[in-house]
Amino acid sequence: MPASNPFNISLTKRDRRRKLRSGEFVINTRWVLNFIDPKTGARVQLFFERQKEAIARRNEIAAAVEARTYVPEREVVTVGEAVALWLENRRGEVKDRTLFGYVQAARYITDPLLADATPAERRAYTESGLVPQGSALKPTLGAIKLNRLSTSEIRSWHKLLVQQVGASTANRARKYLGGALALAAEDLGVRPPAMPTRLGKGRAKPVKAILTSQQVTSLLTVADADPEKGIFVAFPFLAGTRPSEMLALLWEDVDFAAGIIRICRMQEIDGTVSEVTKTAAGRRSIPMSARLRAMLTAWRKICPHREGEPHRVFPGLGTRQTWPLPRIGGGGVHLYANFRTRIWAVLLKRAGLPYVTPHSARHSFISTLQAEGVEVGLVAKIAGHASPAVTLSHYTQAVRNSDVARDALDRAFAA
Repeated sequence: MPASNPFNISLTKRDRRRKLRSGEFVINTRWVLNFIDPKTGARVQLFFERQKEAIARRNEIAAAVEARTYVPEREVVTVGEAVALWLENRRGEVKDRTLFGYVQAARYITDPLLADATPAERRAYTESGLVPQGSALKPTLGAIKLNRLSTSEIRSWHKLLVQQVGASTANRARKYLGGALALAAEDLGVRPPAMPTRLGKGRAKPVKAILTSQQVTSLLTVADADPEKGIFVAFPFLAGTRPSEMLALLWEDVDFAAGIIRICRMQEIDGTVSEVTKTAAGRRSIPMSARLRAMLTAWRKICPHREGEPHRVFPGLGTRQTWPLPRIGGGGVHLYANFRTRIWAVLLKRAGLPYVTPHSARHSFISTLQAEGVEVGLVAKIAGHASPAVTLSHYTQAVRNSDVARDALDRAFAA
């Protein structure tokens, strides 16, 4: 700003005398900021109920003008608009189902929250728009301008979500809010408030049930003995893939010469294939162990083909005929529900093991690599995580007992 035209912003106190119906007079006090917008030249008045808030806003505007980062009030987007920009930015970077999950969770940031309602009542409200008796709509953050959003408002909003819809949903919404605020800071030049510290840190996260190393070894032995279905169960324990990545895998993605498996697509619940992975980091190459190579080599010889050629690594097996006739109609899409009930659960039961989800095999894979001393950055790369922090905070669990730690300390500090 030219030195001949310095920026001035004044703070004044304005008292307004009002007469109540009772005949009594009251004084309403407001604090007003007055200044000429340095970008538009228009006169601006901002009103505040508390002097403290007015002073803080005055100092913020003056600092922004001096740093040449000032954005006119009417150009500042709301939290809802920032979230919409973030969602649009994610479109094409993640698969449609993942984006749909983002959109659903983002509603807890932008839309009024139906409080004191059951999950069924919330579903009914979403469909009809009618607020059930005994419930009420509470505002979230959507209508707040980014430059007016405070850390305390974020904290109160998160606490409301925890109380009404649970800690898991609240933390997921908080994560997406952080992404939206960071993108707004980069692309719009708006400085949002810092995210409150330790939100959602007060409760211990339930540990996902996974098989121990001994149990996985027993299951792999059972898998080796079943040439038709064994590879379906062994693969996620030996490759660490998500079920959707595994079921979308094509033989062209398996490079026996290089000893790697390329992950570049995912299969949706309904069997459709998306040519994107869950995240950008999900597109990756997985090293093929000797055991996995041997199992895949044997499986390729008998795997159901499509039009006479090997296509899907994990296709539908088709209809069984009277032995020794081969199955017919295989080679097409293998739905996740069929895989889970007709193959996964069957082999777990055959091995005498408790039921765990197919995704738990990914946890076992990652935790085993960590337990065997593989550097966390490499584990994150193989698993398709954007950051090792995700690997450490969400997937690494103990697969060995505390004796391992004791023996390591004895070796480290041996006399």
